[in-house]
Amino acid sequence: MSAGQAAGEEADAAAAASPTLPRVLSALFYGTCSFLTVLVNKALLSAYSFPSPMFLGIGQMAATILILYVSKLNKIVHFPDFDKSIPVKLFPLPLIYVGNHLSGLSSTSKLSLPMFTVLRKFTIPLTLLLEIIILGKRYPLNIIVSVFAIILGAFIAAGSDLSFNLEGYIFVLLNDIFTAANGVYTKQKIDPKELGKYGVLFYNACFMVIPTVIISFSTGDFQQATHFQHWTNFLFVFQFILSCLLGFLLMYSTVLCSHYNSALTTTVVGAIKANIWLGVRSSDCFMGSYLSLCCTQEEILLDLALVEQTII
Repeated sequence: MSAGQAAGEEADAAAAASPTLPRVLSALFYGTCSFLTVLVNKALLSAYSFPSPMFLGIGQMAATILILYVSKLNKIVHFPDFDKSIPVKLFPLPLIYVGNHLSGLSSTSKLSLPMFTVLRKFTIPLTLLLEIIILGKRYPLNIIVSVFAIILGAFIAAGSDLSFNLEGYIFVLLNDIFTAANGVYTKQKIDPKELGKYGVLFYNACFMVIPTVIISFSTGDFQQATHFQHWTNFLFVFQFILSCLLGFLLMYSTVLCSHYNSALTTTVVGAIKANIWLGVRSSDCFMGSYLSLCCTQEEILLDLALVEQTII
């Protein structure tokens, strides 16, 4: 058995020993933060046509660093000071983290919501597969069957909107891979004996914010963002700041949910958020069909059933 699998099994044992209430509340907290973040990011990137998902990601990383650093100075949270062992302890999580962050922001405005939801569903079987390979976790047959039922339901729900956008497909499928890997490696790395929840969040953001800024400058992305016409619009600025704060809360809630539950549970909770949003949009007579709405409701029920199986 590898060290990673041993650590994963220890984390799963600790999660299984946790009371049910913290596991449920952490999942609800993550789902709420995820849903609100999508709403605000969608408004910024689509309604305002903000040209730089990468700049938005930088803002969210900066907010995470600032909030956690000030909290550490005021002894609200605790995590170890930097030393040369920290990059080794974190690897490859920082690379996965920035890939997940940027591909997720980029994919938000590239596809219609139904197709986006279908493609994001592939995160669930990918997470299950990576948990088996990396953490050595084993799932019963009923959970595996539930996972593939969710994928089938997602295709049916989006059947009326199978528009093709190659760039959007690439970004969303990359986001699926990064999200699955991020969930599994986060589960492995948040051992309280090592960096803990806050250390993982803080050092991830620290390691990746400078390379991301350099990439943003070199591609002209940063300049586009700073010359954006709506910086004098109070409502836009308010939503940008709100997105940065929600980005921190989303990262924190993801780590918290992974701490109390399995990576698969965290992934499925994120999928419920997407289904609820799709259901809201499909209920509009101008946006979706009755079949799509019914299938979306069935998808939500399947997701909830799978969460129940993995939490309780």
